Amino acid sequence: MRKLPAPQVTTRFLPFSGGLDVVTPALSIPSGFLRESQNAEIDINGGYATSMGYERFDGQAKPSAASYAVLTVNITGTVALGDVLTDNAGTSYGTVIALPTGQAILTKITGTFSTGNIKVAGVVVGTCTDAQVVDGASTALLGAQYKNLAADVYRADIAAIPGTGNVLGVWQYNDVVYGFRDAADGLTAAMYKSTASGWSLVALGRELSFTSGGTYTIAEGDTITGATSAATAVVTRVVLETGTFAGGTAAGRLIFASQTGAFVAENLNVGANLNVATVASDASAITFAVPSGRFRFVNSNFGGGITTKRMYGVDGKNRGFEFDGTVFVPIDTGMTADAPQHICAHKSQLFFSFYGSVQHSAPGSPYIWSPILGASEIGMGDTVTGFRAQGGSETAGALSIFTRNTIGILYGNDSGDWNLVTYKDEAGALDDTIQQLSSTIMFDDRGITSLAASQSFGNFSDATLSQRIQTYLTSRRNSATDSCIARDKNQYRLFFADGSAIYATFQNKKLLGMMPQLFPDVMRCVCSSELSDGTEAIYAGSADGMVYQLESGTSFDGDDIEGYLHLAFDPMGSPRVTKRYRRATFEVQGAGYAGFNFTYELGYGSTEVEQPGVQAVVTELSSVAWDGFTWDSFTWDGRALTPSSVDMTGSAENVSLMLSWNADYYAPLKFSGALIDYSIRRKLR
Repeated sequence: MRKLPAPQVTTRFLPFSGGLDVVTPALSIPSGFLRESQNAEIDINGGYATSMGYERFDGQAKPSAASYAVLTVNITGTVALGDVLTDNAGTSYGTVIALPTGQAILTKITGTFSTGNIKVAGVVVGTCTDAQVVDGASTALLGAQYKNLAADVYRADIAAIPGTGNVLGVWQYNDVVYGFRDAADGLTAAMYKSTASGWSLVALGRELSFTSGGTYTIAEGDTITGATSAATAVVTRVVLETGTFAGGTAAGRLIFASQTGAFVAENLNVGANLNVATVASDASAITFAVPSGRFRFVNSNFGGGITTKRMYGVDGKNRGFEFDGTVFVPIDTGMTADAPQHICAHKSQLFFSFYGSVQHSAPGSPYIWSPILGASEIGMGDTVTGFRAQGGSETAGALSIFTRNTIGILYGNDSGDWNLVTYKDEAGALDDTIQQLSSTIMFDDRGITSLAASQSFGNFSDATLSQRIQTYLTSRRNSATDSCIARDKNQYRLFFADGSAIYATFQNKKLLGMMPQLFPDVMRCVCSSELSDGTEAIYAGSADGMVYQLESGTSFDGDDIEGYLHLAFDPMGSPRVTKRYRRATFEVQGAGYAGFNFTYELGYGSTEVEQPGVQAVVTELSSVAWDGFTWDSFTWDGRALTPSSVDMTGSAENVSLMLSWNADYYAPLKFSGALIDYSIRRKLR
């Protein structure tokens, strides 16, 4: 009897690329695109990566940096999770996070455990029979789980910004993170900074208005003395708003941290220099007197020196301000309702928006808002939603001014030659959605849009980028909370009030695709900035008062990261031909213990086709490094790339691969693509 020939097996590679597409008809979606996804992103070098976690932040040790140690022990007493275990002398101690048979796993360790008695609360509970082994788990799985348990202990120490309500703003300046939140009584707002021991309230100081009484120039560090009251204060900033000291016409404010006594209507003296200024009353405490603003910031250098770069902010409820890490200076613009909403620095001028009005300071002088000295106002005719500096032409920079429904391009250098050109009457941007990558990207009624300088001299062009996910964005059009960029990943990130987000990845000015995220915490305000060592840090203030550091840790602040990739139904190039599917081989990269579940749907998920179950795949990858390197004698230590093969069964005209994961200790993975082995069967009738 003749044997039937074995069916010919065809292999097709599906590169994972393109991102989410919820609008293109099924037969038209390119291979590798996604019909559903969550908590994954497009890698700048291709493929889909599982999203990194985030963790709470207040300046203390990061939970993800926690380590653990394994003690070999003989327990004879009572030891419970969370107990502090000490050596016999009480000089080494750590918190118990796991108690496998014959071992105690510790974190927050001080000192080094060796052999001898071990104690809890001074009572001997057993002996340690060997020296501690840091990161000494017997398997990669246990190592990942122990590290995660250690992170939980450190996480419990990190607190929300004191106060009530949402985080109103978060910003990084000189490698310090600042957070803003309403006070506990809800009557004012307060500013805090991150420290090694957690959030610390920033004292805003006091201010004293003055007019000039002579030609002496008051300087920082001077001690002013009331000629009548004998009250004193050390000046930390001189805010000159009009006139000059030399001309005897100076007027403005003096800033200081504290004072002794109370000033009255009197002259001020500085040492032997009498009547250097005149004041009408006592100094007042600087506060954010109106709560619940929305803080926005910029760092800029109006002084030109190495140390004169400062932080500037507005909140739409109080005066704008300057802060140098020590001295806080409210900025008076002269507006009756002096509560600017948006801010930017452009051409050495500080720009504020007041609803439909854009105003800027005098060049090089963020304290001076007098039109006589170079400040001016520009009417926009619509509510301003943000600014973004552009490249402009060869001879002059340009500033894009966004409103809810229009975009204006401001050409020129100062009030002497400003030229505002309305770019488009039907395109605008929503508050806090404007960011700069290779071009300006924003979110408005048309979706996520880019505004780029065109090839023609000094002009601009725009393009909607989010057509493939437009239905996803439509329901969230009015709920965007903030946006940021991720420099290392070349991403634009847009956050929403339901805890979701969109990550859009670009490469060489080309959009690679967009992917949705879903967090258990709502990110109300986001800050992305570069540290002094060149690394990037992204922080988000939440609805519960916590500040989170994004791109950090393996969990969503201790919660599992639940993600999935559901690829579009792929007919393998022949949509009317039934195929028998045999095997899928995934190209997977990573740097630690992780796993994922694999299944697939056949024939558009039809109930007339038998659908498969779920298979679990485990990867134990590690960072690759040269270990003990010498020429002709070295070890390649670690494995960062592995093919993972999974059997497939069933027949249909198309298949949709489905990957999922759900854990709080998995290291990130990247899926570059999949090889699908299948055999051709017959044409559909």
